[in-house]
Parts: sequence; C-alpha cells; structure tokens
Amino acid sequence: MLGSRSFERAGPSGEDIRAFPGSFYAATIAEPIDAPALAGDAITDYCIIGGGFTGLGAALALARGGHRVHLVEAGPIGWGASGRNGGQVHVGWQQDLPWLEARLGRTTAAALWQAALAARAHLDTLIALDEDACDYRPGLIHADHRPGMVAHTHAHVAMMRDEWGYDSLIPLNNEALRAVLASEAYHGGSFDHLGGHLHPLKLALAMARAAQHAGARLHANTPCTALAPDTDGWRVVTPHGVIRAGKVLDATGAYARALVGETDAHVLPINNYIATTAPLGADLAHELIRNGAAVSDGRFVVYYFRVTPDHRLLFGGGESYGYRMPRDIGAFVRPHMLRVFPQLADVPIDHAWGGTLAISPNRLPFVIEPRPGLYAANGFSGVGVVLAPWLGDAVGRAMAGEANMGYDLVQRLPAPRFPGGRWMRWPTQALAMRFMALRDRF
Repeated sequence: MLGSRSFERAGPSGEDIRAFPGSFYAATIAEPIDAPALAGDAITDYCIIGGGFTGLGAALALARGGHRVHLVEAGPIGWGASGRNGGQVHVGWQQDLPWLEARLGRTTAAALWQAALAARAHLDTLIALDEDACDYRPGLIHADHRPGMVAHTHAHVAMMRDEWGYDSLIPLNNEALRAVLASEAYHGGSFDHLGGHLHPLKLALAMARAAQHAGARLHANTPCTALAPDTDGWRVVTPHGVIRAGKVLDATGAYARALVGETDAHVLPINNYIATTAPLGADLAHELIRNGAAVSDGRFVVYYFRVTPDHRLLFGGGESYGYRMPRDIGAFVRPHMLRVFPQLADVPIDHAWGGTLAISPNRLPFVIEPRPGLYAANGFSGVGVVLAPWLGDAVGRAMAGEANMGYDLVQRLPAPRFPGGRWMRWPTQALAMRFMALRDRF
C-alpha cells in the first residue's frame, strides 16, 4: 500500500483525537458539525482526506460542481491546524514579490500577486457563509521588534504601493504604532487594511456546512489508515469501511505522515502555541490594541496577537519541533506574552492550546500529483487562513478536469526538499530554527 498508519484514539501529539482541544475557539462555537463516521464501504468520484481548510475547499468546489465526493477526517471536522490557528488574515505569500520575481520572472510574480488577491476575495465569500461572519475584524499590523527593521518595512510598503499598486498597505512610524499599540516592544511597522482576523473554527464549520448542503458526504472520526491504487482509481482504507474513489486528495496538513511519501521530504510539522487571557474588560482591551486590528511581528519565530470579541487577549508565541507538546502550555506562552505586554502579569490565562502546522523549506505551499488521480496539498507555513481554502478550491476543480490559473500557478512554485532527507530533516531544521529564535532575542 502507498501509505499506512495505525488507528489510534490519540493523535500524534498525544491529544484525544475524538474531541477538540481546550481552545478558546472550541469554547465559543454553538456546536460542532454533524458529520457521522463512515459506516461501511462506499464508492464515489472523489475522496478528500482531511477536514481542514484545504480539504473542505476542495470538497465544496467538487460538490458545487455536481460531483460525488466523500471527505474523511480523523477527528472532528476542523480538528487540526485549521480550527486552532491564530486566525490572522494575511494577504500574499510567505515570500515577497521581489523574491518571487527573482526566481520565477516578473510575469509569474504578477500572476501570483493577482492570485493572492483572488484568494483574499474568495475568503470573503466563505466568511459570508457564517451567521456571525466568523467574527471577522479588519486590519493587520506588522510590528518591528528592532529599530533597524523599520526602514526595510517602509521600503517594502513603498515598493508594494508604487510598483504593484497595493494602496491598502501603509507605513507606521514609532509614534503612529504607539498610538494604536500599548507596547514598548516595537518601533514601527506597517498596517494592511485588507488584512484582519477571524474565528478559524467558525470558518471551517461554515465551509463544512456549505459542502454538505451542496451534497458532499463528510465523515468525522474516520482516519485514513491506508491508501492504495485500485481498479480505475484509489482505495481509501478506514477502520469503518473502505472508500473506492476515482481520484483522491491528501489534505492532511501536518498530520500527513507516510500517507503520500513524496510529501514527507518537502514539509515538516512544527508545534505552535496560543493562549487567551481572562476577559480584560472593554477599556483595557481597547487600550492594548486601539484599532482592534490583529498584530504579527518581525521575529523569525513570530509573535501574533489580537483582542477577541469578548475582550480577551489572544496571544500566540513559541514553537517546538516534533509532535509532543509542553505539559503546561499556558506557562509556556506567558513569558512570550509578557515580553510584549508586561502590564498583564497578573491577568489569568483561561485557555491555552497548541497546534501542529506544516512548513516547507521556502514557506510556500507544496502541491503535487505524484500518481495519476492522486493529489496532495500541504505546507501553508502559517498563512493558510487565506491561501488554503482558495487552493483547496483550485485543486478540487483541477481534479474535476477544470483548467484554472490557481492550480497552474502553484505548480510553478519552487519545491525544495528539507536537507537531511525524510529522517534527518527533523534535527537539521530544529537546529536552524533554534538558532533563528536565539537571534530574535538580541
């Protein structure tokens, strides 16, 4: 078989895969989606493995196109990184346009920028599916933690405005940043009017309900334990039955161990951690971030934070490598939070959780069709809120034979392997990232 995994009730990080982690997001949804586990064998046109943004985007596109589609997810729908990330809405790719232009040429870089804008517009259509609009709030601040970084950020803003016509991005000097952010940890940065933040689990569940309404069959608590070629297609093996499908998409993200072997050398799972404080009250919450925007900074191991609708600070910071997480995630995140907001030293933490996301060596998505009818999409590297649903839609339409620029473009992206191969990529990448994290402190 192409790939196989033992079926366990615990996920790779030791979490109970049958339930959402104890996150702020899980505590603030009305109810999870009704997606019963697979009950017996099935035959379908398309099978999607993974119930996050990418898989749901593909399932929604295929179902709206009138195709038979089944989706299987090892835990509840939205259980993985899609339902527990920072919820930040970033416009663009993890590499900037000069980087893309230098490697792919001006024409392709321009097309990738238009694709990024299309992905952002696509997100708006998905936000509108939710009665709460996924708690979306506009605005994203990039904050520089070193004075010497500000000039580079402002040059980037000027380049995006003058060369690419992106007027939504404006520079912030020290005074302008301090006017909206109550922290002495930063010295300037930029503000993106088209960026923002949202409730990612509400987004995932809204996409899932729309896919079901269009006719997709979603199966939670149904892990794929093996995947193998079959007559006229593929065989997706689960503990509850076998799905025979003409085409398959592996959209399991950081949990894609050994399912499609080509993915292993190109993506690496890392753990990231988030905590939310107890409610701060409207006045203190407004004082911390006066314009209600999300904030992410210039560290290699990024700090990202925002205020929730019920006036908590949601703060992400710190990473680890592998699948195991700290015993006390709140204690792990708190020192990072206090570097930015020391005034919150006495504020309790109500929720703390971790998540495993997939990164690629160049932080660009990795999308392949390694065998006829088998697709894999992975490696969104922290900007999946915008890119993953859109790219899932693009891959889904490509699976159905529909030519589309999004899928064609991602085939042109550089796709290096991690040094060290499948097994040594862990220690080599961990050493490199620890070195970069150390640089962040000085």
